[in-house]
Amino acid sequence: MSQFWPYLAMAVLIGLLWLWERSYPGAVTRFEENLIATLLAAITIVSFTQVIARYGFNTGWGGALEFTRILFAWMILFGMSYSIKIGSHLGVDAFIRLLPGRAFRAVAIFGAFCAFLYAAMLISATWLEFFGANSKGGAVDYWSKMFKLGIGLDDLRYPHWMQESFGIQERVQRWVAYLILPLGLALFGFRSLQAMHAIWKGERELVIAGHEAEDLVAENKDALKD
Repeated sequence: MSQFWPYLAMAVLIGLLWLWERSYPGAVTRFEENLIATLLAAITIVSFTQVIARYGFNTGWGGALEFTRILFAWMILFGMSYSIKIGSHLGVDAFIRLLPGRAFRAVAIFGAFCAFLYAAMLISATWLEFFGANSKGGAVDYWSKMFKLGIGLDDLRYPHWMQESFGIQERVQRWVAYLILPLGLALFGFRSLQAMHAIWKGERELVIAGHEAEDLVAENKDALKD
């Protein structure tokens, strides 16, 4: 039973997000946008201060590179699900646009399902053995191992006051940094299912933004004339 608790925790979090979004959709969108903006701002600030410290004062923070790398991974993995939500993933739809209405919708739903399947395989590939595939592991399996072992990161360390006050280990545990791996993929899968439902109901066309460049040109045609 202990091996299934990460999946149960992810299901609970996704369920809470779904309930929150049903009641306050605008608040969820603002939260997602603010989180992505905060991650990007933190990466920029840390990188900028490191340049000043390194070349101006010949010093710097030893864990800055690892910290920004982790923040970048968080931004990408969290941003994947948000991009599915707003339909900003780029894609090529020249061929499927030639299909008749029902066939176009069927292919669009299949594309969203493939996105969900991609998330499911990365979260856990063990279930593919049911179909004869020789595969094991996945994001949850890897994160669970890091959680059990408690291995620390290479350079990122807790502040001394935290170590002394709470008696925690010196280095930040890898499971803390890698938490976004299963969580981000779960969000990506959830948004893919939402996209499938929206395409089925006719509320959106595709899971991708195939005509993003054309839309930008159309929106700014007056500016281009000037």
